[in-house]
Amino acid sequence: MGAMAHDRKFRFAAQLSSAPDGTARSWSEQARRAEDLGFSALLMPDHFGDQLAPVPALAAAAAATTTLRLGALVFCNDYRHPFVLAKEAATLDLLSEGRFELSLGAGWMRSDYDEAGLAYDHPAVRVARFEEAVKVVQGLLRTDGPFNFHGEHYEVLGHTLTPRPVQEPGPPLILGGGGKRVLSFAAQHADIVSINVNLREGTGGVETASDATPERTRTKVGWVKEAAGDRFDDLELNALIGFVLETDDAAGLAGQMAPAFGIDPDDALHVPLALIGTLDEMAEELEWRRAEYGISYWSIESDAWETLAPVVSKLAGT
Repeated sequence: MGAMAHDRKFRFAAQLSSAPDGTARSWSEQARRAEDLGFSALLMPDHFGDQLAPVPALAAAAAATTTLRLGALVFCNDYRHPFVLAKEAATLDLLSEGRFELSLGAGWMRSDYDEAGLAYDHPAVRVARFEEAVKVVQGLLRTDGPFNFHGEHYEVLGHTLTPRPVQEPGPPLILGGGGKRVLSFAAQHADIVSINVNLREGTGGVETASDATPERTRTKVGWVKEAAGDRFDDLELNALIGFVLETDDAAGLAGQMAPAFGIDPDDALHVPLALIGTLDEMAEELEWRRAEYGISYWSIESDAWETLAPVVSKLAGT
């Protein structure tokens, strides 16, 4: 990306996590279908529930495709040592011939920690670890020679990472979050900043709805802008659409949704997590969001990516 300002052209990622019929072939075919429909990337969650493990699944998707970019949204730092993740990232970049997007998050889903017997530390501790981990991973990927790091949580002693990544200076880095500290850090270190709801409670339940309003979204983009300074023009902003509903009565539906978010029905149509209306209205709404929030890279959850395919082929690259 370097000195060139980001063009803010639309990109879309299919957020996929499992093989449709539980076979290798269906996973590869799904990746090719996303590529054919005009999706820029295939991104995978990183949890212990019912999903494929991202690293081997992304390698398989890379082998099945030619232009599709690949990554996670987002790798969880607390169960992925950054030294190991850096090697996996360089390997995935090599195996995909430079199509890998590297992501990292502090970890948030309490059930992952509970089931794996991992301590669920205070958010400030998890975020401190994550900030160091970003420096470790980036240092290893972007230093062509021995890298050293001495932190509170991690240490690297004169290690030269091989293989070297294909992309220069390394795969683009996606960092995301919903709180001011993480978004400010992301603004200073990432290439792609993912604007999320604040998941500090660890469940992603109803309490997150009030953090997804247009007002909160503007606030978060404001934090990114403030912390990024001169870097802001080079950043690509991402958000995840978790709920898509094709309907001729968007206004009526917005009226029903609004109370859950504690907002006006008009505002309910602009909640980044959701997209409702006819396909044409959805395309218009994404243009509105790009103009209003600056978000141009949209990840679409697995039950909605095919519904939105016509919107994706219409808007991708524009």
